[in-house]
Amino acid sequence: MTMRFISEEIKAKIEAYIPRYPNKQAVTLPALHIVHDHYRCVPNDAIRDIADLLNLAPSEVHDTMSFYQFFRDEEHKLGKTRLWVCRTLACHLRGADDLLEHCSKKLGVPVGGTTEDGKITLEFAECIGACEGAPAFLVNDEHAMNMTPEKADELIEKLRQQ
Repeated sequence: MTMRFISEEIKAKIEAYIPRYPNKQAVTLPALHIVHDHYRCVPNDAIRDIADLLNLAPSEVHDTMSFYQFFRDEEHKLGKTRLWVCRTLACHLRGADDLLEHCSKKLGVPVGGTTEDGKITLEFAECIGACEGAPAFLVNDEHAMNMTPEKADELIEKLRQQ
């Protein structure tokens, strides 16, 4: 089967998951993660290709994608870096809401927005599993803990230079 949008490499990564699950439908979530990691969003054409590959209707793939707030569509593509500010209880009590507002002003974007240069997307998370270092950020997949406005400024400058 020839894919219209996703590469053979991405197709092979998705197919490698099929034997691990009881049916192809169960591979929908890993497939979405693979595509999202590659494109920083899930384009509509990729949804159709995933559906074809897993013998599903495109609406089934889209339903799974839209259920999780993690995934972005092509109109809301992620920046190079996804900067999450945790706002669960421990982080909230140690100033996460103020830090989120501080980062929003520093970046010049609303929460959920991406900087004009496409480098940083600012989001909040309900929990990133770093309560011992509250308030904490997640920079793509790495924790930044015991954050302060000064540390946030340093981090943002470092991310802007990448």
